[in-house]
Amino acid sequence: MSDIITTLKAINNPVRLDILRWLKEPKVNFEVADQLVDADEVGVCVSIIQEKAGLSQSTVSAYLATLQRAGLVDSNRVGPWTYYKRNHERVEQLLEELKCQL
Repeated sequence: MSDIITTLKAINNPVRLDILRWLKEPKVNFEVADQLVDADEVGVCVSIIQEKAGLSQSTVSAYLATLQRAGLVDSNRVGPWTYYKRNHERVEQLLEELKCQL
């Protein structure tokens, strides 16, 4: 139960929830055409997420770290850039846990 609470706290913020939703379909929700890696395979660069969110990079990085600690996103380091990808398996697991608990 504490894992569910931790995860729910991670998405108990409108921007963090938006980021998680946007990462569900990164090529639809972000301008990734110029990105060096495939957004579906590797993820979306922090700077692109930051631009869409309209917040400082430090705030977006902190939000992404919170989502990552909850297991909802994974990060991939490619050279000097960090890319974030939604952990679809963990999201589905959370939904199942909620369905069983509520």
